[in-house]
Amino acid sequence: MGDITNISTDSQGRKVVAEPCLEPCPIERGMRLLGGKWKGSILWHLKDGPVRFNDLARQLGGASKKMVSQRLQEMEEAGLVKREVISDRPIAVAYEITEFGRSAVNFLEILKDWVESHEI
Repeated sequence: MGDITNISTDSQGRKVVAEPCLEPCPIERGMRLLGGKWKGSILWHLKDGPVRFNDLARQLGGASKKMVSQRLQEMEEAGLVKREVISDRPIAVAYEITEFGRSAVNFLEILKDWVESHEI
């Protein structure tokens, strides 16, 4: 689904797209960043401060540690979270939300309120 660059109406008043944009629209780009399974929940759990990996995996309940690890790696590469090694033996790491990641928390709060208000 790309940005629509040129919309007109036909003789019956229906919208007609003359030429779609080849670039992904802002909604699609945002969903690529935050829309993966568990990403929004991970950010939500990190909003109040750093969380150790095992604690985060427990908070997410239905997610496997492998899935949590994959999502965290994707989010780290995107600049949403940062990883900090706490100890080498035994290995312990914590994750913290970045300022970029924190900028999405307002969106998540609005989504949470919307879901609660519609009893979804």
